[in-house]
Amino acid sequence: MTKIALAIHGGCGVMPENSMTPEEWEGARHDLAAALRAGYAVLKAGGPALDAVEAAVVVMEDSAHFNAGHGAALNEHGIHELDASIMDGATLEAGAIGTSRAIRNPVKAARALMEDGSAVFLVADAADRFAEAKGLAVEPQSYFTTQKRVEALAAMKTHAAAGTEGTENEKHGTVGAVALDAAGHLAAATSTGGYNNKPDGRVGDSPVIGAGTYARDGVCAVSGTGKGEYFIRYVVGHEIASRVAYLKQDLATAADGVVNHDLAPHHIGAGLVAVGAEGEIAAPYNTPGMFRGWVTPDGKAFVATHETIYEVTL
Repeated sequence: MTKIALAIHGGCGVMPENSMTPEEWEGARHDLAAALRAGYAVLKAGGPALDAVEAAVVVMEDSAHFNAGHGAALNEHGIHELDASIMDGATLEAGAIGTSRAIRNPVKAARALMEDGSAVFLVADAADRFAEAKGLAVEPQSYFTTQKRVEALAAMKTHAAAGTEGTENEKHGTVGAVALDAAGHLAAATSTGGYNNKPDGRVGDSPVIGAGTYARDGVCAVSGTGKGEYFIRYVVGHEIASRVAYLKQDLATAADGVVNHDLAPHHIGAGLVAVGAEGEIAAPYNTPGMFRGWVTPDGKAFVATHETIYEVTL
C-alpha cells in the first residue's frame, strides 16, 4: 500500500467577508468537510481514487453553497447549463459532460460516459439523454435554482449595463477533487455551472480534459477553478503535469508557476488543487480566497475559505 491523499476546492475569488453571512461561511466549510469525509472514506477503505473524487464532488454538487449542480450559476437567459469531467490517471480514460440542463449530478454522468467508452465528451440534449438512459437522476431546471443565483444574475446584468465589475461571488465558481489511492493511482474530477450571465452555450475549462481536469499516474492530478477561457488556452492541468514529468519540478513549484506567473499578466482569478504521486498536495490561488480542503497522507484534514485554516475531524 502507498500513501493516500485527497484535496478539494469549491471555487476561488475575491470573496469579501460581507458577501455572505457568518452562517453561510460556516455552512460552506461544513459542506467542504462533508465532501472530504465522503472522498476519504473511499480511500481509507482501500477504494479507488476515481470513486473518491466522484464521491467528494457529488457532495458539493448537492450543496447550495457551491456553483455546481444544485445552486449552479444562470446563463444570460436565466438557464442552468452544467459542465463536468472525470479522469483516471491509471489509464488516461476520461469522460466529460457539457451544457447539460437536467443532470442532477453531472460528475456521475461524466463517469458513466468514461466507462461506456463510446465517447469522451457529450454536450447539451445528447448528454441529458445519455444520463437518463444510464438511469441517472435528472431534474427540472427549478431544482438547480437558488435565490442567491437569481440575485447574482441580476447583479451581473446590472454590472454589464453600467460597465462595472462584479465580485467573484457574483461571477462564477467551480468544484473539484483530486486523489491518490492506496494502489498508487491518481484521479481528478471537476464540476461547474460556469459563471453568472455567461453566454448561452458557453463551455469553460471544467469539462475540457487537460485544461480544468487532468490526471496521470506517477505524476499528478489537477482540478482547476477560475476564468476558464484562460485555463483552456494554457491547458493548465496538462501543463502542470508536464512540468512535473519533464522538467522534474516539484508539484508546488509547477502549480504555483502556472497560477501565479503564467496567468498573472491576464489579471484573472485562478486557483487549483493538485495531488502528486507521493501524496504531496498543492492548492495555489491568486485571489483573496478559495474554498478548499485536503487530507494529508498522515490522515489530518483541513478546510479553508480565506487565510485561516481549520482542522476538521474525519
